[in-house]
Amino acid sequence: MCTLRDKQEFHDPVGVAEKLGISSASWPIFGVIWPSSLVLAHYIVDYKTESKRILEIGCGMALSSLLLNKQCADITATDYHPEVKNFLQRNTLLNGDNDISFEQVDWTSKIDKLGLFDLIIGSDLLYEDSHIDLLANFIEKHSKPKCEVILVDPGRGRKSKLSSKMIEFGFTSSHKKPIHTDYLEQEFKGHILTFER
Repeated sequence: MCTLRDKQEFHDPVGVAEKLGISSASWPIFGVIWPSSLVLAHYIVDYKTESKRILEIGCGMALSSLLLNKQCADITATDYHPEVKNFLQRNTLLNGDNDISFEQVDWTSKIDKLGLFDLIIGSDLLYEDSHIDLLANFIEKHSKPKCEVILVDPGRGRKSKLSSKMIEFGFTSSHKKPIHTDYLEQEFKGHILTFER
């Protein structure tokens, strides 16, 4: 995979990211593979995805989208960062795979072309308390009446608040620790959050 070299890289010569409210400090966050994204990819690799329309939210390096695309799943990736699409296209090409449907989205926007999904996935999405309602509303907006949601949270202390919001939308909620994480360099303190209705 083509990624940024580290979390210090920054390149926004004409201020595209800055205009979107992405600071130089947060600019590189999209471009590295985080432990939560590895946990999601390992969890989703054997998941039953046949005939499901799948959405990855805040995909960053889109590890799970690339994996599902390799399995010929119907995957759409989304992120807010303006460079994600370029990296996604390059990594798809490097792997000799078909293009992955991508849309740059803002969770606050009322308009996008995504539609509804059977399965929604994502990792490390809750950085601030304000993200809880934004994320839950975005998921609700793009969920079919029968829908599964799988999110990996690294343990930022917001999972219970998100669960409460999802329950308001008619989802059941469960949290569990990933069973095997020996592929990670450090102990994973987060949870896999699953929501269904």
